[in-house]
Amino acid sequence: MFATDDTIVAIATPPGRGALGVVRLSGPRAPGISAQILERRDPLQPRHATFTRVRDETCGSSPGAVDEVVATFFPAPHSSTGQHVVEITAHGSPVVLRAVLRSAMAAGARLAEPGEFTLRAFLNGKRDLIQSEAVADLVDAVTPLQARVAFDQLEGTLTQAVAAIDVGLFDLIARLEASLDFPDEGYHFVEPARAADDIAVVIERIDSLLVDAARGRMIRDGATVVIAGRPNVGKSSVFNMLAGSPRAIVTAIPGTTRDLVTEEIDIEGLSASLVDTAGWRETRDIIEREGVERGAHARGVADLILLVLDQSEAIGEEDARLLDDTTRAKRIVVLNKSDLTPRIDESQLPAPLARVCALTGSGFDSLRQSIARELTGGERLRDTAPISNARHIALLEQSRASLDTARRAAAGNVPEEFLLTDLQAARSKLDEIVGRRTSEDVLRHIFERFCIGK
Repeated sequence: MFATDDTIVAIATPPGRGALGVVRLSGPRAPGISAQILERRDPLQPRHATFTRVRDETCGSSPGAVDEVVATFFPAPHSSTGQHVVEITAHGSPVVLRAVLRSAMAAGARLAEPGEFTLRAFLNGKRDLIQSEAVADLVDAVTPLQARVAFDQLEGTLTQAVAAIDVGLFDLIARLEASLDFPDEGYHFVEPARAADDIAVVIERIDSLLVDAARGRMIRDGATVVIAGRPNVGKSSVFNMLAGSPRAIVTAIPGTTRDLVTEEIDIEGLSASLVDTAGWRETRDIIEREGVERGAHARGVADLILLVLDQSEAIGEEDARLLDDTTRAKRIVVLNKSDLTPRIDESQLPAPLARVCALTGSGFDSLRQSIARELTGGERLRDTAPISNARHIALLEQSRASLDTARRAAAGNVPEEFLLTDLQAARSKLDEIVGRRTSEDVLRHIFERFCIGK
């Protein structure tokens, strides 16, 4: 996986037809391979877009032209991967792009593995591991807020924050090691009480990052919001209003929804998988019973449940059962049909409550805000979070745990050797975040989720 001495090629634009498509080469032979497949006598000039044509190298002794293209050469080390890179922009037909790809492979290039271009950028020092992971997050972003968080990390905001923590930790380690180097002379470059205070400062900096971790993960990974309720309270109508389209069938017949209906939506910048479920009730219908069981499973894994009640009817046995079953879950009780005379005593219902009318759309702006507030613990969703990746969060938490052990040890006048063990363990976790000390298995796991061509 980590061989970088060959030349790789891949289509760098999404599958499907488009006005333009890009085939990218990276490696020591990129200029030579491009010279072989381009109908051009002179070499490509660095960082100049050159109009030319691509030959079909798979046709043997009489190759024909594949397409008119624009080729751009980025010489090493001033390229996205740190190697020689040639990007060939052709018309966006899949047939044309595959022909360009085949020509490059016939001339000696190897088809790239998923994420291999970004991997080479990481190995050549063009990006650290945080920035490399941000590339995939930016490609995968489906809301503007997700894109902002990913781009901030690509720009190095989290890298800088981790580096600032590492500087303080490195300085403390250096002073403790200096004390160990001169034991006979009696030099102490840091007193135990001062060491405990310095460690506390580093812990505070880590805590300032972790305080936004839940919001960051929710922004990055999205959430699952399940709509539940008994039949005919308007669950599917609420689902359609939140989805912005008539995705779920709505009828006056109880039990219309038999299976889970899912739609990806944007809630105040948060990507959410909205799930409509079958109305909960006891039934002998085999198909409906299966739908009810699937709905129960969906409620069990939901990040948030919207429990819909018909406010024009008194709370029945099925409503009471659902209220009881979801007591320990994060939920919002949604009172639908607010245009009708209420027959529910709101004082007997748990907060938070939302009152809507799926017929007119009244109350749904407020409901969306309530959903975002419940999912993020009341934090402002419009603000980006510096940390959002589960791997980064876990490593910061492990680093903090080692630092906390060291702080308590320093307060108890434990010898420097024991302090250093915990401090170096904490620093190694910071190194793993940015990729200075990361195993091949971890790198493989990270880059395998990238698309080919990135």
